[in-house]
Amino acid sequence: MSAPTAPTADDPPAVPKNIRWIMLGILLAMLLSMLDGLIVGTAMPTVVADIGGIDHISWVVTAYTLTAAFSTPVWGKMGDLFNRKHMFLGSIVVFMIGSVLSGQASSMGELIGFRALQGIGAGGLMAGAFALIGVLLPPRERGKYQGMVAITQAVGSIGGPLLGGVVTGHLGWRWAFYINIPLGLICLAWCGMLLHLPATRRGKVAIDWLGITLMTAMISAVVMAATWAGSTYAWGSWQIMSLAAASVVLLIAFIASQKRAAEPLLPPRIFTGHRNFPISAVLLVVAGVAMFGATLYLPLYQQSVQGASASNSGLLLLPMMVGTVAASLVAGKVMTKTGKYKIFPVVGAASLAIGMGLLSTMDTATSRFTTSAYMVLVGIGTGFTIQMANTIAQNAVELRDMGAASASTSLFRTLGGSLGVAVFGSLFTRAIQGRAGAPAEGGGHTDTSAAEGMTRAAQDAYLHAVAHGTQQIFLIGALCAGVAFVAALFIKEVPLRGKPDSAPQPKAQPARTA
Repeated sequence: MSAPTAPTADDPPAVPKNIRWIMLGILLAMLLSMLDGLIVGTAMPTVVADIGGIDHISWVVTAYTLTAAFSTPVWGKMGDLFNRKHMFLGSIVVFMIGSVLSGQASSMGELIGFRALQGIGAGGLMAGAFALIGVLLPPRERGKYQGMVAITQAVGSIGGPLLGGVVTGHLGWRWAFYINIPLGLICLAWCGMLLHLPATRRGKVAIDWLGITLMTAMISAVVMAATWAGSTYAWGSWQIMSLAAASVVLLIAFIASQKRAAEPLLPPRIFTGHRNFPISAVLLVVAGVAMFGATLYLPLYQQSVQGASASNSGLLLLPMMVGTVAASLVAGKVMTKTGKYKIFPVVGAASLAIGMGLLSTMDTATSRFTTSAYMVLVGIGTGFTIQMANTIAQNAVELRDMGAASASTSLFRTLGGSLGVAVFGSLFTRAIQGRAGAPAEGGGHTDTSAAEGMTRAAQDAYLHAVAHGTQQIFLIGALCAGVAFVAALFIKEVPLRGKPDSAPQPKAQPARTA
């Protein structure tokens, strides 16, 4: 006989009548975070030309990714302990402050520091958005609104590079940061007025400072190793091996601390309460690898080998995004109507593996139409996998742990993407250097203009090297998707919380007084 899985205070609230308007405000904040990274990436050449510091340009991205990664679980847990709405609005304020300061930076050092602050706010935006969706919408009702999330992610992925080019070209690179201010103010006002959560009463809470410290150090080691490996340092260098060893030691210490903490940062019960949560984590890591690999290297291949225009780089991913949105809409409607969902991550992982496998066959003769068809399969795979994995993970935990669980899923996808980018970057660079050699005519470069000015023979060698590098990347992605397919087979289809039959959540550990 199973015990209740959550205290009365954590029972699912009724879905607000104006939920679509509330969702628009939450998703606008999510879009704010997504657009920022892509806009800034487009603006970086102009930034370097203005304030210099090209030797440290990678840290503009690394600092943001690093602080966003380790702050995500902290924001999620603070929302569980205190007030999710206030934490979410606070993260928007931090993000806006970081944006203003970044726009005023006069040196690369200042920009890196302000981007780190901006990343802290971004971690709260993503963690808060998914946690709020998890609290406001029971999993059984989630499918009705799943398309809104997918469309937001598609708009961010496609619109970011396009908006970045327009803003940087007409207003200057500083507006790549200043543009966040009006959007942030709209989010604050929108969510401040419309977002209302049921009050929760908690006694004295204990913040897990040891867990925060250990987790921050661990994630820092992982992200720095992933960023530097194969580029700044060799994979087998003492620097990378030391970071890898430190991350393992810190992970062990972190797990031990979570078992003893009164209010653990990442409660062990969310991982041990039901097998669906760790399986969802595997799916999200793989999805992160696939998404980052596809969004980074597909445009590079299309521009370098197929001659696509770099000015419209965001539109190059349109076929993949169409597949993602369509799959999310179909999965959401079926899940809401029938309550069945296991089939989607299984089919999604299979589609992702097939799509990635087909992308790994591309060469210098592959047409754009063929590439687009393969991209649609990848999009269908991510659409069936990412949104469903988030829903399955949230349905597998108690509502009082929704913030920690939602932050964990975001963290898994981020770390998967970071590790994937590190491995892919190393493979691609090695392919370029190995196939094209390293002549003065540009061999070894990985930018889309590297073939300009080469002799015909050198251009052919370079284009074959780019094709070979992307083949290796997508082959690795296909193998990872195969692992996700096997993991998806072990998902247990338990009833989803919420209407129409108000099914209980899966059995977890017996409830404890919060």
